[in-house]
Amino acid sequence: MSAPPRILIVDDERSMQEFLEIFFRGEGYDVEVTGEVASAIAHIENDDFDIVISDIQMPGGSGSEVLRAVQQHSPETMVIMITAFASTETAITAMKDGAYDYISKPFKIDEIRIVVEKALEKKQLSTENRRLRSELRGRVCERSIIGSSAAIQAVFDMISKVANTKANVLITGESGTGKEMVARSIHWSGERHEQPFVAVNCAAIPENLLESELFGHVKGAFTGAVQNKAGLFEVADGGTLFLDEVGELTLALQVKLLRVIQERVIRRVGGTTDRAVNLRLVAATNVRLDEEVAARRFREDLYYRLNVIEIPLPPLRDRRDDIPLLVQHFIEKYVKELEKPIESVSDAVMERLHSYAFPGNVRELENVIERAVALSLSPIVDLDSLPPALISPETRSDERRIPPEGVDLDALMDEHESGLLLEALQNANGVKKRAAKLLGISFRSYRYRLEKLGLETRSSGDD
Repeated sequence: MSAPPRILIVDDERSMQEFLEIFFRGEGYDVEVTGEVASAIAHIENDDFDIVISDIQMPGGSGSEVLRAVQQHSPETMVIMITAFASTETAITAMKDGAYDYISKPFKIDEIRIVVEKALEKKQLSTENRRLRSELRGRVCERSIIGSSAAIQAVFDMISKVANTKANVLITGESGTGKEMVARSIHWSGERHEQPFVAVNCAAIPENLLESELFGHVKGAFTGAVQNKAGLFEVADGGTLFLDEVGELTLALQVKLLRVIQERVIRRVGGTTDRAVNLRLVAATNVRLDEEVAARRFREDLYYRLNVIEIPLPPLRDRRDDIPLLVQHFIEKYVKELEKPIESVSDAVMERLHSYAFPGNVRELENVIERAVALSLSPIVDLDSLPPALISPETRSDERRIPPEGVDLDALMDEHESGLLLEALQNANGVKKRAAKLLGISFRSYRYRLEKLGLETRSSGDD
């Protein structure tokens, strides 16, 4: 059985208080009564009401003050004003300011009954509409992240748990697992969904420009700063700022980000005044930030500020059951974009996709399907439309075997990684930034891997 609707009656006339309280209790409402504006505001700040009925003019204040308190603390509550003939103009102004309706004294009991019933119907309809919109947003978010495996269902569960919290979220996982998609789902499922979602890839913006992009700048702050510019923190105010590849921030920018998190203010480059910001911060990384902290490349205090709630994303090789759903989703997407009459993939193709390790994860699978749709000459995609990496038998995980004498796993992994790094560099005509993009990693990560494996001197080209 649902709880009865709640009404707060605010009127300084004791006889009117008693009359309305007796009447609405008889109608099945839960009623609170007060004759003072200050008391009414305290009720509104500390309790929930469906309807507030307030006199316009009272010795200790006005109904307008009550209306403002409702709008600040409980905007879903319907406010009905009671007014004498002399203050009708004030009641009309109150309606323009957000009151639902007003009733002039003296009034008939049926009149106030009907107004209250209609106000309650409007509130219930508004509540139902919000619930349906929230449910629809949740379904849209779930549809944007494709999968039914236990691993991805755990991600859905975490999104629903954190969406309406204020805690910072750190999304971890390999490149191509869908970290930005999860960040968008958190935003669209939460209470900030009507506000901006701003995404920035910290590895994609040159170091000397990133501070200005994030914090903005004032005119004359540096060469080329010909006018004031708002940074992305200001653009995202009220909404969500998504910092992708947050591990790529320099130590100097890490200090500035920590200040924003702690004090909720930013200062533009070259500026002298602080600006308050109110936003949800979601960060993502494809590196182990705890290892970066141990190596003194990432601040420990910032790591714990960002990692209040962690959402780890599984690589595609750990959710192979989702591959058929993803394949069909990407086929439908690129059939529309490329206007090709493709229906599905052959059993041989699906078997090959299942056995492939997908180091680039879902992003790599999408690229594979886009290529296959573009190249296929028949409604059913066959093996000849797959890229060489999937056609080559060496890539099939079911054909790998450990010899009786065993293997040196570290050496084998280094050899495989070296081959991929150099092959990407060759395909990128020696440009390392392009090679990093081909492998789905940041430029800094690519340089680090080259140095770690002793390949820096063998590689050509610079940036």
